[in-house]
Amino acid sequence: MTPKRDPLLTAARLLLMVFIGVLGVAAVAALLVIPVVIVFQARVLAEIAAKGVETGPEMIGAILIVLAGIAVLLAMAVWFLVLLRRIVLSVGTGDPFIPENAERLSRMGWLVLAGQIASIPVGALVLWIASVVEDSPAAEHAHADLHSDFGFSFSSLLLMLVLFILARVFRRGAAMREELEGTV
Repeated sequence: MTPKRDPLLTAARLLLMVFIGVLGVAAVAALLVIPVVIVFQARVLAEIAAKGVETGPEMIGAILIVLAGIAVLLAMAVWFLVLLRRIVLSVGTGDPFIPENAERLSRMGWLVLAGQIASIPVGALVLWIASVVEDSPAAEHAHADLHSDFGFSFSSLLLMLVLFILARVFRRGAAMREELEGTV
């Protein structure tokens, strides 16, 4: 039996593809900026100094680490969405309770945890860069208010728990289906 077209699943597949594409392009862009900053670091420091920010070569290192961290976080988000898309595709075929989906959900939970952990040093560097910029004379004119919490967010913690629990539900559902098929 072929499952009928579900507009919600179709919309989800399309939306996931758009998000995967946008985040993928952003990750590649972050990676491509790294060698540009390295090659033109004197010009980057001169531009920063022209804005009234007194800093040294440590700023270049911080910028490079932030760019690399952003690229990694974006790549993790892309992988998360790829796994979600594969689950959505399996729902569309009418067979979501398979061991592969349990494994995908578990990987998604680990990705959420890894993303939370990886965001801590990236966020700390962003806050350091912001504090250097805020201490500059240019910051008197531009009162950019940067409030960030780079620890565990409750929503991410909840998402991680839900994903791990769903992974167990899917594992149990797949096992029950196999048991049922074995008795028929």
